[in-house]
Amino acid sequence: MDSGEKKHSLEECVQEYIVYLEGVKSLAEKTVRAYKDDLNHLMLCLGRDKDITSVSPEDIRRCMTSLSSRKYSVASVNRFLSGVRGLFYYCRKMDYISFNFAGQIHQLKKAVRLPKFMSQDEIDSLCYQARSGKFLWSQRDTAIFEMFYSSGCRVSELVSLTFKDFSEDLGSAMIMGKGGKSRRVFFSQDAVKSLKKYLVSRRKRFPSKWLGGGEYVDRIFLNQKGGALSVKGVWFIVNLYSGERGLKRHITPHSFRHTFATQLMNNGADIRKVQTMLGHASISTTQCYTHVTADRLKEIYEQAFPHT
Repeated sequence: MDSGEKKHSLEECVQEYIVYLEGVKSLAEKTVRAYKDDLNHLMLCLGRDKDITSVSPEDIRRCMTSLSSRKYSVASVNRFLSGVRGLFYYCRKMDYISFNFAGQIHQLKKAVRLPKFMSQDEIDSLCYQARSGKFLWSQRDTAIFEMFYSSGCRVSELVSLTFKDFSEDLGSAMIMGKGGKSRRVFFSQDAVKSLKKYLVSRRKRFPSKWLGGGEYVDRIFLNQKGGALSVKGVWFIVNLYSGERGLKRHITPHSFRHTFATQLMNNGADIRKVQTMLGHASISTTQCYTHVTADRLKEIYEQAFPHT
C-alpha cells in the first residue's frame, strides 16, 4: 500500500460490509445477524483497529482455533470462515486489499452424520395415535403426518400451503421452497383421504374461516384457535406425539422428510429424481441418503447371506 492511500480498519470494513449485505444483497435479518456475530468474533480476536491489509491467514486460523477450543461445533467454525470469506471478497472487490487469501483457507472436515429416519412401524404408530384423538385435533394431525410422509415437504413449506396451491383432486400441490424456487409435490391416497377428512372438520369447527367467510384464512392448516398454524405449532404437535406420552422417541418434522427420501432411495429411485422432489439445489445434499441405502443393503446382506 502506498503511504498516501487510505487505510481501512477491520471495524470499518465489517460495518460497511454489513450495510452492503442489508442494503444491496437484501439478506434476511437472521442471516445478517449471523454474519455480525461471526465478524464480531473476528474483531475481538484480532482487534477492531487492525488494518485490513495486515490480516494474515495465520490470524484467521487462530480465530478458528479459538472457536474450536470453546467447544464450537465444526459447522459453526465453518460458518465463521464463510463469513470471513465474504468480508474479504467484498474488500478485494472494493480494492481495500490487493489479494484475497481467505478463499484458500480450508474448512474443517465434518463428520458424516446420517439423517435420522423412521421405520414404517413408527410412521404407522404416529398416524394411529393421531386418529385415536387422544391428543389435539385428530383429523388435522393425521393429515399433517400423512402429507409430510408422502411428500417430503419441509415444515415451512407445509404450513404455507393455501387452497389455490392444490390440484383439483388434492393429489399434488405447488410449493415455494428455499431460494424462492417452486416445485410440485405429490401426496399418497392415504394422505389425500386424511386431508379431505380434515377439511370437513375444519369447516365444521371454524365455518367463518371457510371460503367466502368474513374471517377467511387462506392457509390450509389452522391452529386450535382458528389462526394459521405456525412452524412452531407443528414442532409442538410432532413433539407431543413422539414424546413420553406417545412414540417415546425424539422425532422432528424433518424426520418425515428424511424418511420420505430414504424410502425412495431404498426402492431404487434415481438420485436426480429424488433431488428434484426434495427441492435440493445441489446433488451433494441428496447424496447423504445413498449412505443410508448402503447401510440398509449391508444389513440385508448380513441377515440373508449364510455365515459359516
